[in-house]
Amino acid sequence: MSGGNADLQATNVALPKIPATAWAVLGILSFGRELTGYDVKNWSDAILHFFYWSPATSQIYTELRRLEDLGLVKSRPVARDEVRDKTVYAITPLGTEALRGWQATVDAEAPVLKHGVLLRIWLGHLAEPSRLREQIADHRARLFEELTAAQESQEQADAQPDWAYPALVASWAVRRIETEIELADTMLIDLDRLAQNR
Repeated sequence: MSGGNADLQATNVALPKIPATAWAVLGILSFGRELTGYDVKNWSDAILHFFYWSPATSQIYTELRRLEDLGLVKSRPVARDEVRDKTVYAITPLGTEALRGWQATVDAEAPVLKHGVLLRIWLGHLAEPSRLREQIADHRARLFEELTAAQESQEQADAQPDWAYPALVASWAVRRIETEIELADTMLIDLDRLAQNR
C-alpha cells in the first residue's frame, strides 16, 4: 500500500454499477496479494462479516468473474497438484483506481439492523417469559463466541504493519460485540421485571 496525498485523490475512472458485495471482494484484493476464491472467502469470514457480511463462496466466484469481465481483476492459473490447477486473482490498476473512486465518492448507505432475536422479543406477548430468557441467553452465548473470533481477528490485523485500517475495524467490532453483550444483560434484567408484572 502506498501513502501520500496523491494516492488519496478521487479518480476520474467511471465507476461500474456493481453491488456492494463486489466492492467488498475487490477491497479484499486491494491489500496486494493474489488470492484464490477460497482465500477471499476466508478473509471475508475472518474480518468482513464483523461489519458487513460474509458472502457465500458461490457469490464470491460470481463477483470475481464479474470483476474480471470489467477489467478490475485479473486471474491466472497456478499449479495446485498433478491433476488440476487453481486460479488466483489480483486487483488490476484499473480496479485499484475504481475502488479508490468508489471509496472516496459514493455515499455509504445507512446500516440496516436485522436482529432475529429482537424480532422474537418484540413478539414476547406471545411467548412464555422463560422462553424469552432462553433466547437472550442463547444469543449472549453466541456473542461470546463471536467476541473471541473478533479478538483473534484484531490480533492478526495488529500483527500486520500495513493493516492499520483493518485493525481499526476489528477493534470496532470487538467494542460493538462487547456492547451487544451488555445490552443482552440489560435485556435479561428487563425481561425479569416484565415477568413480575405479568
